[in-house]
Amino acid sequence: MSGLHGRVVLVTGAARGTGRSHCERFADEGADVIALDAPAAAAELAETAAAVARRGVRAATGLADISDLPAVTAAVDAAVAELGPIDVVVANAGIHPAGAPTWEITPQSWQQVLDVNLTGVWHTVKAGVPHIGERGGSVVIISSTNGIRGTANSAHYTASKHAVVGLARTLANELGPRRIRVNTVHPGAVGTAMVLNDATFRRLRPDLDNPTAEDAAEVLIARHLLPVPWVEPVDVSNVVVFLASDEARYITGTQIVVDAGLLAKA
Repeated sequence: MSGLHGRVVLVTGAARGTGRSHCERFADEGADVIALDAPAAAAELAETAAAVARRGVRAATGLADISDLPAVTAAVDAAVAELGPIDVVVANAGIHPAGAPTWEITPQSWQQVLDVNLTGVWHTVKAGVPHIGERGGSVVIISSTNGIRGTANSAHYTASKHAVVGLARTLANELGPRRIRVNTVHPGAVGTAMVLNDATFRRLRPDLDNPTAEDAAEVLIARHLLPVPWVEPVDVSNVVVFLASDEARYITGTQIVVDAGLLAKA
């Protein structure tokens, strides 16, 4: 991708999964990376930074709970002092707790999901966008297929992922005059721990006592147009990197889905 060599990219939720994949792909394109995650993920975040550095670019890390605006701001400010102004903001951090019917979700679970998945994105923007310079840049917000359609037993997650689309559309209008583009990416099932876990396997295959990934894959494949159970983290990262690059210089205010045909299947 053009236009990324020497640029500085901020990625939240960078310690593992798609967050780490984003960092690695940006490093592959020659970008320096600011990798942020929660203090509990410090060891894994260090592994992400090492993976970035092995690619011959600079890496700075920051530890902050994404729902804590002063902590996020301090972490971003410190990293910018080390690496320089930001060109790309990737609001990736998110959680997907166990589901339940809407009326059975606890207030605590509802608030936690909104604090991370929605308010955390707003915090990322508030902390990161002021560091984008006059040449402009790109903001990429990671939503979900749940940000486009409703899904039973996930009201808190689905509401949060719809909400960030509205936030992104508003930001695209506000930031366009500054040459800053804003888009959302909507993955379906991705081959990370968020999907590949026993709780998800049991939810997908309640007919089995101890379902495996292979058992769950049978259900997921049937939902897709393409004969795969999930996409890989790099498949999402490739879209994120594209939206950050000069190849996407006139793409803003839109949504790109990476779901193996989940939403398109009749």
